[in-house]
Amino acid sequence: MSFYQGFKNLWGPNHQSVDNNGINIWLDRNSGSGFKSVKPFRSGYFGASIKLQPGYTAGVITAFYLSNNEAHPGFHDEVDIEFLGTTFGKPYTLQTNVYIRGSGDGKIIGREMKFHLWFDPTKDFHHYAILWSPREIIFLVDDVPIRRYARRSDATFPLRPMWLYGSIWDASSWATENGKYKANYNYQPFFGKFTNFKASGCTAYSSRWCRPVSASPYRSGGLSRQQRQAMNWVRSHYMVYDYCRDFKRDHSLTPECWRK
Repeated sequence: MSFYQGFKNLWGPNHQSVDNNGINIWLDRNSGSGFKSVKPFRSGYFGASIKLQPGYTAGVITAFYLSNNEAHPGFHDEVDIEFLGTTFGKPYTLQTNVYIRGSGDGKIIGREMKFHLWFDPTKDFHHYAILWSPREIIFLVDDVPIRRYARRSDATFPLRPMWLYGSIWDASSWATENGKYKANYNYQPFFGKFTNFKASGCTAYSSRWCRPVSASPYRSGGLSRQQRQAMNWVRSHYMVYDYCRDFKRDHSLTPECWRK
């Protein structure tokens, strides 16, 4: 899929460069940038090959995600792949996050898992994807599943249509070591490069007979033995944060953690 076949500018049009290979977006002291899919989806496989900026990128978020924030402001669903900027000599952190319908007081209840990667994401393009089916959400890196989020109840799973987004922006207040390191515009511009877009599945306009995409070999969903082994390898060696293991969190708000 080429960029203009499936996406449009969302903000920062002067901080985007589109060519036959994809789109570059960048952040400087004037603006960041973002793009959005033309169609909303209710399930599907959503991927892009992404190359990150080397060097000092503290405070900078490069993101690829599903959301319906514009349709349901303050009460929206979101499924995120976010690269948290870093400092010299330290690895990037890939944050996955799921949250559903915000909460009654407007506070977003995140379900974050964070990973380091087994390669340098600034050296070359690697493929990052979200597979969202009615039964589960699977996050993948180069086709390796790194996280599975199962539908255990309607209250903890996104069910409303979402659009696909990409963006780069300044999140100095929290992105790097909980806000310890801020964006430093002496190193601007900060680039995120996206290509090889994949967005296939059931749009919000598809018939109800549309068959959801799945990574599972089983009708009931779930991963194969080989996929589970690969995911367990990533979790054992590269996972650096699991919200269900964070005892500072109020897990009454994340009931899926009770089953762990």
